[in-house]
Amino acid sequence: MSARTRLRSAASIALTTVVTTTSVALLTAGSASAATAPKGLTISNGTKYVVINGKSVDFGTPLRDLSWSPDGSKAAFIDGTNGSLVVSKADGSGKVVVARNPGGQIWSHPTWQVAAATPEYRLPAKNNIIFSADKGGVSTLLRVVATAHDSKPAVLSLNTYSDDDAKPLPQTGNVWPSAGGSYGSAVYANSNTGEVFIRDDYLRQQGAATTKGSQPALSPDGDEIVFVRSVDGHNHLFEMDIHSQQHTAKDLTPGATANYVQPTWSPDGKTIAARTTGGIATVPADGSAKPTLVSTSTGMPAFRR
Repeated sequence: MSARTRLRSAASIALTTVVTTTSVALLTAGSASAATAPKGLTISNGTKYVVINGKSVDFGTPLRDLSWSPDGSKAAFIDGTNGSLVVSKADGSGKVVVARNPGGQIWSHPTWQVAAATPEYRLPAKNNIIFSADKGGVSTLLRVVATAHDSKPAVLSLNTYSDDDAKPLPQTGNVWPSAGGSYGSAVYANSNTGEVFIRDDYLRQQGAATTKGSQPALSPDGDEIVFVRSVDGHNHLFEMDIHSQQHTAKDLTPGATANYVQPTWSPDGKTIAARTTGGIATVPADGSAKPTLVSTSTGMPAFRR
């Protein structure tokens, strides 16, 4: 039995870059077609305005890489003025600098790692934010408690599965983290190897490479990933069950003549939204239909419950 199978069995026994516009008018006008977008879709583009359900909301500061807490009550983002990690209420008010960028670093792509406590295994609840930090061209993954104030983030531990033939995981070049599921698992990409990695975080943190790709997003239930892979000169979206031993990936955008990037999952796990040059497109997570352009607002998509 592999380490991953053992880990999953234990879990089942216990329970479960930015396109910046300077025109606010363009952002608002671009959201005109958002009436057809799925409920909860949000779009940030590097300004202080975020499109939420088709309406432009002023967050009071330029921001990038916005993500939402699993319950939708909080937003995490990188402050565009100083590069620090900030958490706010859903309308941009009540901002708290969770971790202050010391300078000389580029922080990006925060993701929420939230999990309930499991007393039978003496595991405390998790309420963290994981993000990538680039210093001098070397990127690492960091983690900080989501409720912290001006805290110093810690380097995220990355260990292999306990199989005898497991290779050490790369500790640098790691970018684009995405957490999900009931146990705080995460996926991330490595810019040096061009691979997507999984990080299981339950009884013991373990991980491994899963497939070739970039910009991964973990499904809300923690069982699937969507990621970007180049096919015939275009960026396609692929979906894969991370627990499948075959690691077979399904192309959700076959025959695409446009680039699909920065994918994200809807809270119910049924829809993928992604950025294109023409705006935001959605596609069924099971690949049962072609992508549909649902907003002409250009920016990074995210879903709020």
